[in-house]
Amino acid sequence: MEILKKFSTVILLSLLFVSGFSQNYSKTIEGFQNSYLHEASGNLSEAILDLKNIYEENSYEENLRLGWLTYSSGLFSESQSYYNKAISLKPFAIEPRMGIVLPQAAMGNWNSVISQYEKILEINPNNSIVMHRLGLIYYGQKDFEKAEKYFKKVVNLYPFDYDALVMYAWTNFQLKKYREAKVLFNKALMNTPSGSSAIEGIKLLED
Repeated sequence: MEILKKFSTVILLSLLFVSGFSQNYSKTIEGFQNSYLHEASGNLSEAILDLKNIYEENSYEENLRLGWLTYSSGLFSESQSYYNKAISLKPFAIEPRMGIVLPQAAMGNWNSVISQYEKILEINPNNSIVMHRLGLIYYGQKDFEKAEKYFKKVVNLYPFDYDALVMYAWTNFQLKKYREAKVLFNKALMNTPSGSSAIEGIKLLED
């Protein structure tokens, strides 16, 4: 009889735990739902408040979402703080690192942006989006040799992608590799015959 009482107590405690766990999730899901609705209506301050009302510091999802919402509200330092918490909770996740570069770029912290992109490539070496963006950053900084390295990798992965071909072509043009640039511009035009950037490059090479 005593065993049955103990067993009943264990079952009851288990049910109470499951019930509480379910209620916590319901509250969290409701907070996210309200946040999405407020964001969709353009009310970012309320969208942020919806999550702050249920905020738990060890929640990856809440930190990630708040990182995005505070960035969208122009609160760049606060956004970085939330994204950093998400990164610390899931250090091998790519999405919080892709997120944190948004406020970093908005604040002109390009070294931090580059550092995050390089970390992503350590986790996922063939991430073409990150390689393309690094190429664009180095191209903008007129470091064409570094830009070439990244654009070349993207073109090797996607040989018929217009954006990759055009940027690889322009980088070769800047490095005075005119024959390679012409080939790449023409390949870009095979993909998009009306591509204005490729057409401009061909005209410069023909002058």
